[in-house]
Amino acid sequence: MSGHNKWSQIKHQKGKTDAKKSQVFGKLAKLITDEARKANGNRDAAGLKSAIERARAQNMPTDNIERAIQKAVGGGAGAMETIVYEAYGPGGCALMIEVLTGNRNKAAQEIKFLLSEQGVALASIGSAAWAFKKTHEGFTAETTVPLTDEDVVLLEKLVDALENHEDVQAVYTNAE
Repeated sequence: MSGHNKWSQIKHQKGKTDAKKSQVFGKLAKLITDEARKANGNRDAAGLKSAIERARAQNMPTDNIERAIQKAVGGGAGAMETIVYEAYGPGGCALMIEVLTGNRNKAAQEIKFLLSEQGVALASIGSAAWAFKKTHEGFTAETTVPLTDEDVVLLEKLVDALENHEDVQAVYTNAE
């Protein structure tokens, strides 16, 4: 009967939740570092303020937020850049994948790999952007595409795989 005590159950549960928190905090730290670099550490800048609010909404510790800002101000942060990849998913729905990375080539290959695992390929620049409108919160779909139940399951699987990647900040789709 080994492994059936309460501590083992708690330990495994805590490990899973800590892994999820760590992934979210890592994404938010990248975002804060990038915004702090753009604002030269000015906490009153709109982008940095918004990033800090998002981090606090996710219960990110203040120490982690401060460390991310200091990394950007102190010059420890590499040149982070935001890249938007376009693709067409199951059922012909358009995807906009927003990535924040310090290595453009590595991110492109990893996104291509994640898409190819799901049977999807990157689209050329501008081929999916026509279906979206850029807002200050991200992208909103201007036209929508109806999907079958089978395609919805495939799309959810694809979006989950993309969102689990550390560099992906957001995935937008025009599926109904």
